Amino acid sequence: MSGAAFWRRLSLRARLILLGTAGLAAGLGLGGLVLIAVMNHVIQESVTDDARRTGQEVARLVNAGEVPQPLPVSGGQLVQVVDDRHRVTSASANADRLVPFLRRPEMADARAGRVLVVDGSRAALVGPLRIIAVPAGDADHPQTVIVAGPLSDARTSVALLAQVLLVVYPLLVLVLAVVGWRVAGAALRPVETLRRGAERITGSGTEERLPVPSSRDEIHRLASTLNDMLGRLAGSRARQRAFVADAAHELRSPLASMRVQLEVAARLEDHGSLPEDLLAELDRLARLVDDLLLLARGDGTAAVERPEPIDLAELITEVRARYRTERVTVEATAAGRPWTSGDAGGLLRVITNLVDNAVRHADHRVSVIVREDRPYHVITVTDDGPGIAEADRERVFDRFTRLDDARTRDSGGSGLGLAIVRDIVRRHGGSVILGHAIWGMADSGLRVEVRLPRDEPGLR
Repeated sequence: MSGAAFWRRLSLRARLILLGTAGLAAGLGLGGLVLIAVMNHVIQESVTDDARRTGQEVARLVNAGEVPQPLPVSGGQLVQVVDDRHRVTSASANADRLVPFLRRPEMADARAGRVLVVDGSRAALVGPLRIIAVPAGDADHPQTVIVAGPLSDARTSVALLAQVLLVVYPLLVLVLAVVGWRVAGAALRPVETLRRGAERITGSGTEERLPVPSSRDEIHRLASTLNDMLGRLAGSRARQRAFVADAAHELRSPLASMRVQLEVAARLEDHGSLPEDLLAELDRLARLVDDLLLLARGDGTAAVERPEPIDLAELITEVRARYRTERVTVEATAAGRPWTSGDAGGLLRVITNLVDNAVRHADHRVSVIVREDRPYHVITVTDDGPGIAEADRERVFDRFTRLDDARTRDSGGSGLGLAIVRDIVRRHGGSVILGHAIWGMADSGLRVEVRLPRDEPGLR
């Protein structure tokens, strides 16, 4: 199994712990190296500072001519006083009294302030020596105080620290990994609760919701968002079931009617022509299927895919020509040349549905007016019929909604007209509003106001 495949098979908790532990181990290891380096530097500088102070004290004794034999020192330091002929004139009890620690070329560098590190064999010791030199005496008799500080103790301390860290750091990483495992488990427990809740809901098919943790963190927001999504999905399923049930109910009526008429025609053995009622039912069924297909295509569509310039005045002129022989007078007027953009066939269907609905319920007159109300063009369709109660004006946009089922079905309505109108208008970026119609001093009838974005070709 490859490393990538193994990594993908691990749980999120395990991946988090592995990443965190690796990062922690790397950070602690780097920190340990830095600590060792800093401690080594501090100890060496401490040895240097002690040696410089000792050298300065011995130099004051040399300058004062009060050099004791042997030179008093502490802390394991070795001290020599060397004259200008490179001879040892004084030394501490633990230092060589014959051979200086520094050779002639090294002496000049040390007198200039440079710190030298030499092998301890020059002083019969094991390990390196850190040496400083302090000038003493006068110009006629220059002398040099050489102080050597052994680094063996410093190196022993650093080695001991490294050994301690090698033991402590793995244990610390292990302890922190265990703590991190427990903490990650507690942090991911709400996620596991959400997963089990989702599995339970998926298996049962109920309208249950996911448990929302009390904490106001990312898990809380995730659970709330998922519950909102489940609510929308439940609403969508309910609408789908209602739509299927309504469609089946609506299709059953014309199909049953056609079946009865065909059975009657078969018994009468009249095969020469189809009954006129059957043709009407077929037309009604065809219109219903067309409306259902139109609504199905519009579901989930955000906007018109390929909009084109549309002259609304031409559309209402075309619609008005269809109602010249109706018992109801249809009046249509347009101010100027109202242009919009979108699907001309869809907007023609909007105006046709609204006028059909108005003619179906009007007593004598229907009015269609197009006017400008920037940044919109407003199409107003008004009839002098009974109108719609304010409480029902939103409900009538639902599919298969009829305020009077028997009367509307008999007059040819399927309850889809206004649903189609709202769907098409919304896809054009507009809105539909229902209100009372006002004819002179009377307040009677229905006024439908459609607002569409103004988009004249010359303004593009």
